Amino acid sequence: MSAALPSFRLDGRRVLVTGAGRGIGLAIAQACAASGAEVTLCARSAGEIGAAADELRAQGLKAEALPADVTDVEAFAALIAARPAFYVFVNNAGMNRPKPLAEVTVEDYDAVLGLNLRSAVFAAKAVTAAMIAAGRGGSVINMSSQMGHVGAANRTIYCASKWGLEGFTKALAVELAPHRIRVNTICPTFVETPMTEPFFRDPAFRADVLRKIPLGRAGRVDEVAAAAVFLASDAASLMTGSALMLDGGWTAL
Repeated sequence: MSAALPSFRLDGRRVLVTGAGRGIGLAIAQACAASGAEVTLCARSAGEIGAAADELRAQGLKAEALPADVTDVEAFAALIAARPAFYVFVNNAGMNRPKPLAEVTVEDYDAVLGLNLRSAVFAAKAVTAAMIAAGRGGSVINMSSQMGHVGAANRTIYCASKWGLEGFTKALAVELAPHRIRVNTICPTFVETPMTEPFFRDPAFRADVLRKIPLGRAGRVDEVAAAAVFLASDAASLMTGSALMLDGGWTAL
């Protein structure tokens, strides 16, 4: 057996990251670019992803911005069809509207399930169609959550979206295995990002969250980015249909 380990490098691989304007998505795009990938940052926020791509190029890395709204599934599919195939797809765009079910509206449901599940499914459909046609294999990384494996108060529709994404991931992994396309999820616990910062300002919320994490702290975006680089690389070449838990032990309790 060779003593050499599989490479974590992504040199020359085209990587698409949705929700790349800030937080986890931006950190993943930066980490993939630093690992040698040709990164396409995708989000509705053209200014944010444009500035991020400019900064990466200024560092000598390969990056471009692709302004798009993944909830417009037909327009997104047309954009993808017009571009060369990606080898890695980080299906990261997502949202949450935490509230008791008694207060959940149809609009809340449509917004959360529409982005977290419907858009994720059809974005994956568009990107993997090109992967299959290219015939080079690939890696799809669906951004899930620990809430795709447990339940929590005020998160009924969020949990529904992430549990759905977990099932979709397993089925798609089986379907695409003959094409050498791997499909996995990353399942973070609460991560301190611009989206979660308002919640963490509440001392009671912070204390309640940390009480449920055996490691005693929230996650960092760089930790999620490292997991994405792993799943994108040859180091994870035998991993498909799996959920990579980054929850500090939350789901072990």
